[in-house]
Amino acid sequence: MDQYEKVEKIGEGTYGVVYKARNCVTNETIALKKIRLEQEDEGVPSTAIREISLLKEMQHGNIVRLQDVVHSEKKLYLVFEYLDLDLKKHMDSCPDFANDPRLIKTFLYQILRGIAYCHSHRVLHRDLKPQNLLIDRRTNALKLADFGLARAFGIPVRTFTHEVLKMTAFKFLNNNVLLLYQRKHSGVLGMQNFYFYNFGWPYE
Repeated sequence: MDQYEKVEKIGEGTYGVVYKARNCVTNETIALKKIRLEQEDEGVPSTAIREISLLKEMQHGNIVRLQDVVHSEKKLYLVFEYLDLDLKKHMDSCPDFANDPRLIKTFLYQILRGIAYCHSHRVLHRDLKPQNLLIDRRTNALKLADFGLARAFGIPVRTFTHEVLKMTAFKFLNNNVLLLYQRKHSGVLGMQNFYFYNFGWPYE
């Protein structure tokens, strides 16, 4: 975490806290999402596992970019690109928004592009709402965010159990490898194997 410096808290919910932060190496402004870890016996929440595994596989201009995952024994941080506005705040601050069909069409087009990309990768977002649609106020680029409730479809889905999620450390080695340390053993799983282990084999 020495690489990142918190600037201010910008959001909070049942999942945890979101901070505006700075990458001390690149001086880039980023969003730092601190996940509330459950009791030690339960480990990393399934919503966090799901969000990480899906976002690491999806790269699109209308989907928020996950840049890094930082995990210690008691803390889990997700590092995202920083977007300083969401659609709800934009509508609240611009009473004339409903009278601007050009901007409405621009946002709707980008929402549909993001959804189409998710569906082409067999992913349902399942939590689309104005607060989860982030906007770059400089370019009006809109991106889907918060994939904690997302699910793969067309694939037999197993229920996440606390035994599967019982971890004391969690770290990405690169885009294709995930390292899971458990109390009794540890193993290295490729991202595809990790996905199949949790969601099932897609061709059955």
